[in-house]
Amino acid sequence: MIPVNEPLLNGNEKNYLLECIETGWISSEGPFIKRFETEFAQRFGRKHAVAVANGTAALDIAIEALDIGPGDEVIVPAFTIISCLHQIVRAGATPVLVDSCPLTWNMDVNQIESKITPKTKAIMAVHIYGLPVDMQPLLELAQKHGLKVIEDAAEAHGQTYNGKPCGSFGDISTFSFYPNKHITTGEGGMVVTDDDELAEQARGLRNLCFQPAKRFVHERLGWNYRMTNMQAALGVAQLERLDEFIQRKREIGGLYSELLNNLPGVQLPLMQTEYAQNIFWVFGLVLDESLGLTAEQAMQRLAGQGIGTRPFFCPMHLQPILRNMGFFNNETYPVAENLYRFGFYIPSGLALTNAQIEEVAHVCREILQ
Repeated sequence: MIPVNEPLLNGNEKNYLLECIETGWISSEGPFIKRFETEFAQRFGRKHAVAVANGTAALDIAIEALDIGPGDEVIVPAFTIISCLHQIVRAGATPVLVDSCPLTWNMDVNQIESKITPKTKAIMAVHIYGLPVDMQPLLELAQKHGLKVIEDAAEAHGQTYNGKPCGSFGDISTFSFYPNKHITTGEGGMVVTDDDELAEQARGLRNLCFQPAKRFVHERLGWNYRMTNMQAALGVAQLERLDEFIQRKREIGGLYSELLNNLPGVQLPLMQTEYAQNIFWVFGLVLDESLGLTAEQAMQRLAGQGIGTRPFFCPMHLQPILRNMGFFNNETYPVAENLYRFGFYIPSGLALTNAQIEEVAHVCREILQ
C-alpha cells in the first residue's frame, strides 16, 4: 500500500526529542515552546505566536478571543473541515456559508458581500489544498464593513499571497501541525496575531485562564490546549526545513501534473493563479460526472490496487449534526457539493518517492481512463 501521507522526520527531530528527555522538559513547560513560537512568528511575519494542542484548538481560541457569541454571524466557506464551525456553533453564533470557486476550490470571494448583514462579525478565510483564498478583495470587504478576519492557514504552511506569507493576513490566524501538514508536531497548532491583547487572551485561553496573582481563581473559562515541549521540539526541527519541504511538494505536484495531463474527464489542481503558485498540500482530482464514476467508487478501485486516497471535505450544509441543529435548511452550494461527490486526493506526503508517484499515476490512468 502506498499511503496517502507519510511525514518526513529525518532532520533534527530525534536530536531535539532526546534533548527533551535528557533534560526532563517533556510537558508544556520547556525551552522549545518559546523557541518554536519565536521562530514561527518570525517566519510568518507576525508579532505573536501562541503554540497550542492542535489546529482545532487554535480555531476555538481565535473565535473566543474575538468575543464571537450569540447574535453574531461568521461567514465561512461551505467547503471546509467541520472544526472551522465547532466554536462558532458552540458559542451560540451562526455560521453563514459561501460556495467555492470551481477552479481553486477556495471560497468564492465574489459571493461574500451578499452574505453580510448587520449581524456579521467576522469572515473566516480557509486556504484549501495548496492555493490561497484571494485575500485582497476579502480584506477590502472586511475593512469596508468593519469586520474581523480569521485566517485558517492550516493547509498553507509556506504559501504566499502576492508574496506575503499566508497566516499574516488575519486579525488572528491559525495553523495546524497534524502529521499530513508541511510542518508536523504529531498533533499541535499555532495562533498568530499582531494584536497584543488578542495574543494575551490566546495565552490565557490555552491555559485554563489561570491568573498570575491567584492561579486557581478563575474569572473566565478556558481550555487545557497547551502544546508539550516535545511537540515543540519536533516543530522547531520541521520549521528548519520548510523551504525544502515546499520545494519537494511542488516537485510532487509538478510530476503528477505531467503524468496525469490530458486525462479525459479529470480536473487536476491549478499549478498557479495570478497571486500564488500552488504548494500542493495535497494533490486532488475532481472527476467529471460524464465518467460515470463517483469519488467513492474511484477510491475503492485505487485501494484495490494498493493506492491510499482520502475523500474531499463534506460540505457544511450536508453535515447531519449541523442540519439536525437547524442550520442551513434548504440551502444548496453546488460547487462544494460537486467537489464532495467527485473529489479525492492521492498520495502526496513528503516521504513519497518519484517511483511511487509514477506507480500511482499509472494506476490512476488505468482506472480512470
